[in-house]
Amino acid sequence: MRKLKLVPADTRIDFVGQRKIAFIFSAVLVALSIAVFLIQGLNFGIDFRGGILVELKTDGPADIAELRSITGGLGLGEVQIQEFGTPDDVLIRVQRQEGAEAEQLAAINILKQAIGDRASEYRRTEFVGPTVGAELIRAAILAVSLALAGILIYIWFRFEWQFGVGAVIALIHDVLTTIGLFAITQLEFNLATVAAILTIAGYSINDTVVIYDRVREMLRKYKKLSMFELLNLSANSTLSRTVMTSLTTLLAVISLIVLGGPIIQDFAIALAWGVLIGTYSSVFVAVPVLLFLKLRPEDVSLDDDETDKNTAVSKRQESGTG
Repeated sequence: MRKLKLVPADTRIDFVGQRKIAFIFSAVLVALSIAVFLIQGLNFGIDFRGGILVELKTDGPADIAELRSITGGLGLGEVQIQEFGTPDDVLIRVQRQEGAEAEQLAAINILKQAIGDRASEYRRTEFVGPTVGAELIRAAILAVSLALAGILIYIWFRFEWQFGVGAVIALIHDVLTTIGLFAITQLEFNLATVAAILTIAGYSINDTVVIYDRVREMLRKYKKLSMFELLNLSANSTLSRTVMTSLTTLLAVISLIVLGGPIIQDFAIALAWGVLIGTYSSVFVAVPVLLFLKLRPEDVSLDDDETDKNTAVSKRQESGTG
């Protein structure tokens, strides 16, 4: 039985040779993300804006579709409904109403009247104020910052400092472009999105570490190979694994987008983008940037003429050592 191979084992794609195009594309993408974020901002969900939180129990499995239909026409703004624990536990989130506490209580009463006897018990009714939302925003920023710092320390101890810098550049690239995606599309940005960003960071760094491991291995094996060719060889030798991992992850995430419903759709979209941008940055950002960080003291950035000459020599050296 033949094994499935989406990528040939002996690919020779010139990833590093395309670094100028990749860096320009990434710079434009990051700049656009920052610009739209500063101008338009994010569409913060109830978690960050504050709002009403109602937890109720139904007799038997809850009809989520019916509850959404009922609450959607109450004129209360954004309403989120999801199962919470068991099929008869329901969590309803309603955006913060204009006004003070009296307006929030009025909205809760409207909601309860519309639901009627469909709820057998109200277990919790809370109002999340804007102060709590601001605290959650600060906590989310802190969580992402600490995650990036922890990854930097891990890579620094495991590899040389150049690898740490390259990995963090790729990670910041992924995080900023993901935030830019939410700013441009105005998809809801909530705590689930923060979880998606942290997941993207973990996925991206895992992909980058695999390639960096191969770079370190090649540095020991081919001491006379030019840095340009060595980075290309490392990226190509891990390409099959990179493509297979990204493809299988994307299949699962696409299933969530199509079948998961509106509650987790934004989360799944963020993950799908993260898989694509994380794979791209691992190959086209994290790897080529090592060329400019002088991983080998004797290596310098190559101009186009020197690159062509060194590529030909390197291929002869590789065939002689292989």
